[in-house]
Amino acid sequence: MGVQFNHPWVLLLLIPAAAGAFYAYRSDFRLHGGRKKWAVGLRATIVILLILALAGFQTFTLVKNKEVVFLIDRSASMEDTDAALAWAAQAAGAKGEQDSIAVVSAGLDGAIEKNLDPLPLSNGGARAEVNASFTHLEKGLQLAGSLFGGKGNQRIIVISDGEENVGDSFSAARTLKERGISVDVLQAPTIERKDAAIESLHLPEKLYRAESFTFEVAIRSTFSGSAELRLYEDNREIGRKTVALERGENRFALQGLAKEPGLHRYKAEIFMDGDEQAANNESYAFTRVTGSPRVLIVEGKPGTSSNLENALKSGLIQYAVTEPGMLPVEMAKYAGYDSIIFNNVSGEQVGGKQMELIEQAVRSYGIGFMMVGGEESFGMGGYFKTPIEKLLPVSMELQGKREIPSLGLILVIDRSGSMEGDKIRLAKESAMRTVEMLRSKDTVGVVAFDDRPWWVVEPTKLGDQKDDVLAKINSIPSAGGTDIYPAVADATDKLLGIEAQRKHIILLTDGQSAINSGYNELLNTMNDNHMTMSTVAVGDGADTQLLESLARGAKGRYYFVKDATTLPTIFSREAAVIARTYIVDKPFVPALVQPGDWRESLSGGLPTIYGYVAASAKSTAQTVLASPEPDPLLARWQYGSGRTVAWTSDLTGKWSRDWVNWPGFPNAFADMVKWTFPQFSAAPFEVSTTMKGNEVYFEVAASEGVAPPDELEAVISGEDLNDAAVPLIQTSPGIYSGVTAVREPGSFLLHLQGKRGDEVVEGGGTGTGFVIPYSPEYRIVTEDAGEKLAKLADLTGGRVLAWEAPGAAFDFPVQPHKSLRSWERALLIAALLLWLADIAVRRLALPWGRMAERLAAAAMPWRRRGGTPAAAEAGAAPAGADARLARLAVRKSRTASFYGAEGGGDTIAPGEPAPRTARPPAGGTGGEPAGPAPRAKPASPPQEEAGGTGPGAAEAPGEGTLGRLLEAKRRGRR
Repeated sequence: MGVQFNHPWVLLLLIPAAAGAFYAYRSDFRLHGGRKKWAVGLRATIVILLILALAGFQTFTLVKNKEVVFLIDRSASMEDTDAALAWAAQAAGAKGEQDSIAVVSAGLDGAIEKNLDPLPLSNGGARAEVNASFTHLEKGLQLAGSLFGGKGNQRIIVISDGEENVGDSFSAARTLKERGISVDVLQAPTIERKDAAIESLHLPEKLYRAESFTFEVAIRSTFSGSAELRLYEDNREIGRKTVALERGENRFALQGLAKEPGLHRYKAEIFMDGDEQAANNESYAFTRVTGSPRVLIVEGKPGTSSNLENALKSGLIQYAVTEPGMLPVEMAKYAGYDSIIFNNVSGEQVGGKQMELIEQAVRSYGIGFMMVGGEESFGMGGYFKTPIEKLLPVSMELQGKREIPSLGLILVIDRSGSMEGDKIRLAKESAMRTVEMLRSKDTVGVVAFDDRPWWVVEPTKLGDQKDDVLAKINSIPSAGGTDIYPAVADATDKLLGIEAQRKHIILLTDGQSAINSGYNELLNTMNDNHMTMSTVAVGDGADTQLLESLARGAKGRYYFVKDATTLPTIFSREAAVIARTYIVDKPFVPALVQPGDWRESLSGGLPTIYGYVAASAKSTAQTVLASPEPDPLLARWQYGSGRTVAWTSDLTGKWSRDWVNWPGFPNAFADMVKWTFPQFSAAPFEVSTTMKGNEVYFEVAASEGVAPPDELEAVISGEDLNDAAVPLIQTSPGIYSGVTAVREPGSFLLHLQGKRGDEVVEGGGTGTGFVIPYSPEYRIVTEDAGEKLAKLADLTGGRVLAWEAPGAAFDFPVQPHKSLRSWERALLIAALLLWLADIAVRRLALPWGRMAERLAAAAMPWRRRGGTPAAAEAGAAPAGADARLARLAVRKSRTASFYGAEGGGDTIAPGEPAPRTARPPAGGTGGEPAGPAPRAKPASPPQEEAGGTGPGAAEAPGEGTLGRLLEAKRRGRR
């Protein structure tokens, strides 16, 4: 341990401090004896402590510990990260006892596997999650450098293949060098493999229908041979060609023909014998083909869309028909259509992700949407609180316009262990959505079951308790086995005691019941008491035969669900079907309310409608036709960038037979569909994109004749359905640029929107997009990655390590450095405490000596026990007391002589004992012992002493008082 000072010149103040202490000790300090010594000593100590604090007094120890951080590259291009971790564990075995190690993983992100400490490194493997789609060594180096706490002997060991594709590791290395941190490198072994990869696919961003165009494909290969190149348009093969690949880069041009209008995604794919890696065999590109608009019809029941098809044909509108189960799960597929029509489609037939994609396509990309009614649509289709209801101009809630029969509903939900995860989450969401649809006069109960029933919510009339019921449902956990019968039996018993006009049970399970008997009696009880029950089987593991028979026996509905995201729509649909008030089946002639630009096609008298599904128009929607209730029959509104229309009756002829036979129907229906088409025919901007690492750079140029907006931003939508708004900066008149980061490969669509003053500028919707076909980790690397790692080590003064010598990781020279400890705070605290002690010594006149004696006596009681016998102590005490009294008398005499006291008596000389006052014997003879002395007479008045006649007249001034004092002391001892 050593000592040092930050400001050693301050120690010169010790010289005047020592002189001041010496002067104070030699001068009249107004204190005497021990108090004076203590006061001078305390003050001198306080001054010394303050001088040491000002000088920056510190102690230090020399530290020779090493700190090493292992940075492990865990990107997809690393063949074996476990081998890298094993090497790090072997290297850590050579460290000293006090040496510290840490482990950091790097991909696109950095993650700490082990903090910097002396604990050994285990072989447990990497646990932290990192994005392996990219290699970002710069971020890993920054994270590793932040872990160091000392000032020397610090190193980072990078174990990587060196194929960095994001960031600049040399920039981070220069920062580490300035901090004195060296970077050692260990290159991961690379395996030579046969690989052919499509590096790029280029084609024009805009095409006209029937226009021929050229595909430009760039392919890189590590070996020569024959391959087959295939081309796809929206996953439909449009051509294939046999090509000869040479080692290195190969370029090919193929001809194509734009046939269908809309936004299309083209794919090029290479097939080659001997290719050992298939992840990089595809590439994609977007283009928009302009031409007549195209509509997608989704029909709930096959063959029910003939009236719609004929109307679209008459309006020269291209269309395609599909089933709900065939709806795409990629945004790019929806972008190929100008509008989407749901023809009597039930919500249970449409997956949750497809609903979200359609909602986003309408909101962000201007694609139109129209829902045509029927018994399976709107509220009857279970669209309550779904993304589809969000985009429609009508709400599924009737908002109390008509009397709905009171409902008693019990939800029986399987909460067994097999329901864990998304199943139980969606089951709870389904139950909560169903409760939200109920009115305050309805009664609801929720029983969850595993191997026994558990009443989550006892049958309760909702009233104002809806929030409490929802909270209880949301708290249902998953655990245990599956036994259906006790739960259904309990639900039936509870439902018997509920007063409601309609009583219903919904049973949901994904497993097999432990007991399959006794249900006949339950079903008879339900039928006798006008109860119904619907069942929902989730997945192939459910007892479908039992559930279907229960639903049939209880006069309910049976649902088999493979896509758990449809559960909420099934439950809300059940709640709507039970109420049976959504369907209005009485004839009426629609009333024209706000026809707008449809007035001409809807004029001349309208046909009769015989039924529709009741709904409520939203506050900002435009009701075109209404029923006498009044309910909206035809409504429209603007939703985000798109337009949507709701027709609440059907178009199959069941409720609208007069309408579909009306001569004006084709024109009226075509106008409805055309109104939903995107409102931009050509994009006012041209967009180009460039990829660099995981960043996409945009350059947007305003078309000629278009006034540049004041503000412009790009909305990027990926396959995860999350929108990212990227502000674009105007770098020159009409030219904008921006950049966004991408975390995963995939297809991304671009939507431009801006402002010019208070005017909103739409920028071309789905006219463009970009694709990252595969992770850059799978690209064929042409540069020498080992050379790059060696430069990284050389830049920081590091080393290139070998896999055969893991012990060399800690074999580097040690440069001892000081570990300082500041004493400033401790010195100031000590000075403060001593200052308080100094105040006590100077201001408190206490018998410090006597207090010290008593403390010593209390601390050493054996000294009292080891003294003289009691008789000797009794004789010694008076003698000591007399000596003290004598000294007191001498001081009194000196005081009297100093003040010039006069008197007739003799003055007591210094050093002489004080005379004892003579007392006459009590009896008579002078030599005989006398009894106790009589009490002393009171002193004579002053006038008598002045005249010399009193008994004390012969005494010196002050001696009479002293005598009386001595006499009182003696009497006190006796």
